[in-house]
Amino acid sequence: MLHAKCPRCRRGNMFSGRVYSFTTNKININCPHCNLYFEIEPGYFYAAMYVSYALNVGMSAALAMLTYFVTNNTTSPWLYTGVIIGGCFIFAPVIFRASRVLLLYWLSPKIHYQPYLDVDDTTANT
Repeated sequence: MLHAKCPRCRRGNMFSGRVYSFTTNKININCPHCNLYFEIEPGYFYAAMYVSYALNVGMSAALAMLTYFVTNNTTSPWLYTGVIIGGCFIFAPVIFRASRVLLLYWLSPKIHYQPYLDVDDTTANT
């Protein structure tokens, strides 16, 4: 799950490109290993917005607490606002991926791990 692999075979990459890339950061249509269609139904990843919102709220609270413990400043709302908004921009690609991965791994009743698909293609034929 940390490496954003397919939830069914745990071999194929869910995303094309790197996390912090200016060229592409999108989810693959199918798993390159087991050919699982990631968007289970039309509009399925709209639910990832709710997961993303929860992750952003948690990250914002953690950044606010970290800012308080590092600076011990309770009087400047601009400090907290700047740190939280900056953190939201910096971690946006990570949260984008994490929300979709969490949605497919934990919140999808239709997708289950299939151990027989978790084999290396190079050694399967020998």
